[in-house]
Amino acid sequence: MPTFLDFEKPIAELQARIDELRDTGAEGGMDIAAEVAKLQAKSDKMLRETFAKLTPWQKTQVARHPERPHFKDYVAGLFDEFIPLAGDRAFGDDQAILGGFATFRGRRVLVMGHEKGDDTATRLKHNFGMGKPEGYRKAVRLIALADRFGLPIVTLVDTSGAFPGLQAEERGQAEAIARSTEACLAAGVPLVSAVVGEGGSGGAIALASGNRVLMFEHAVYSVISPEGCASILWRTADKAADAAEAMKVTAQDLKALGVIDTIVPEPLGGAHRGAAAAIGSLGDAIEKALGELAPLDAEALRRERREKFLAMGRALS
Repeated sequence: MPTFLDFEKPIAELQARIDELRDTGAEGGMDIAAEVAKLQAKSDKMLRETFAKLTPWQKTQVARHPERPHFKDYVAGLFDEFIPLAGDRAFGDDQAILGGFATFRGRRVLVMGHEKGDDTATRLKHNFGMGKPEGYRKAVRLIALADRFGLPIVTLVDTSGAFPGLQAEERGQAEAIARSTEACLAAGVPLVSAVVGEGGSGGAIALASGNRVLMFEHAVYSVISPEGCASILWRTADKAADAAEAMKVTAQDLKALGVIDTIVPEPLGGAHRGAAAAIGSLGDAIEKALGELAPLDAEALRRERREKFLAMGRALS
């Protein structure tokens, strides 16, 4: 069973009744198929109605769900012959940002993105997807390699933000993020970015300054976390739901504002309830975007990318 979120409690209770009924039927040899089907239909309807009207804060919770697919799952499901590349050639290797060469549906590409980890050990190993300066400098190095060999770049964004620790600041976190953003904007090859979970602050934009920005239906993308925004404006994180509403963090809001290009649908109840379907949908969206960009030369790609991001400022001014 999936981990249920706070707003899914009525669904969780109904699902518990279904499981209890199944166990009772199995032990007593009773035919309870009709009753189970009835309750399951009710549960599916409740799930559909709930996810049809999610608030921005609820979408934030879905985007952070621990069972959503992560970078390694997308690599396993969409890319073949993945060759990981490590290190920034200056300090070390950051496990929060992974990348390497791969084959995507017959096309050689460079793929990189944030990895959060899926249990305590791997979350600590990958620093919960919060990149350090060496991670963003690794990204700059990989973008340069892709540019040199003429390989399209696919980035998968899923981070609450860059690591804010003292050591990261001492090693030039802000400069590293800026360099990574600059490298994305200057790349002479197609760059397709996908926000697959959280897109938080500069830690996200450093990998998401692409020709095409895709975003999952229940992902979020913002300049700061709702809790961080609430702490600044109201001096309490308890106002996070209000902050999420005001910041327009959802894919639907950001598509209307021109910040992203494509909303990728998720299975009913979120990507964590149907990882294979979600991964397949993202693969189709990436393939379409790469196909649209393939005929463009380096100068046209840079010009389109520049115009895309400048248009955001004009739209909001």
